[in-house]
Amino acid sequence: MESTPVLLESKSSPINLLNEMHQLRLLGHLCDVTVSVEYQGVRAEFVAHKAVLAATSKFFKEVFLNEKAVDGPRSNVFLNEVQVADFASFLEFVYTARVEVEEDRVQRMLEIAEKLKCLDLSETCFQLKKQMLESVLLELQNFSESQNSEEESAARPNVPPESKAVAEAEQDPPDSPVARPSHGASLEAPAAKSKEK
Repeated sequence: MESTPVLLESKSSPINLLNEMHQLRLLGHLCDVTVSVEYQGVRAEFVAHKAVLAATSKFFKEVFLNEKAVDGPRSNVFLNEVQVADFASFLEFVYTARVEVEEDRVQRMLEIAEKLKCLDLSETCFQLKKQMLESVLLELQNFSESQNSEEESAARPNVPPESKAVAEAEQDPPDSPVARPSHGASLEAPAAKSKEK
């Protein structure tokens, strides 16, 4: 008699794995690659794990799969035209799946994601840019609506429409040609009588 297979699945394992890899990187343990970043004379070196970089970036995957066997235990990768702060944020994102950046850096993070072929970061930046754009459009729409309502209220005097109609009715005497019709009478009837006189 065969037993039915059951699924053992951990919801916390991916998060725990990322956290552990991040801690190992911060401590410099088991790191097998040094990434040297230089931009406009500012240079920094970052140690990381090839497996993490290759799993999150097609750029690094291609570099590591195509590299020749090196003498030392650690590979070196040189990146220019990438700002040091942006690469540090990129590394934090690939090791933690989250990073906090200023709003004006989102576009730069999208550019580094495209340059390093990091699909997760690219999608995250696109989603954030979309939310930011929708927020700005909503604010513009609300501002436009408030401006229109202010202009309309400024164009109308403060007299309510009902009191205007009453005031107009009181100005016209009942037997004048512009008197309001009552009980279905037309406006032409009083005008015709005044012509006959």
